[in-house]
Amino acid sequence: MSIEKNSKFKKFNYRGLELTKLINLSSKDLMKLFKSRQRRKLRRGLKVNNLRLIKKLRIKKVTSGVKNCVQTHLRNMIVIPEMVGKNISIYNGKIFNNLEIKPEMIGHYLGEFSITYKPVKHGKPGVGASSSSKFVPLK
Repeated sequence: MSIEKNSKFKKFNYRGLELTKLINLSSKDLMKLFKSRQRRKLRRGLKVNNLRLIKKLRIKKVTSGVKNCVQTHLRNMIVIPEMVGKNISIYNGKIFNNLEIKPEMIGHYLGEFSITYKPVKHGKPGVGASSSSKFVPLK
């Protein structure tokens, strides 16, 4: 019995509701579950670009081909339950980063998952860093 109990997958819950129930919720009921910033954005209404992205994702669901990835510049789009399981490429200012939407991402912005800067790698000092760095070979 304990083996069966441990082998079951944990079901995803967002604020006490399972994913299947989240998908069937109306937009007003879904708004109540989101945090205040996301609620405010949804209350003011989604822009034409955001609606166009949702429409593209619905079309890709019907016609799943080899490249079923939707490219977007909309970093300020909120992840809604309908997007879960879809592949999206988010522009970070230079390239498109591929991303598969997971249930844990609901309520976050797409831009949070596509970093816009290259993290600093602290290593050897370069030329002009300080007076002691002039003895470091250029390689």
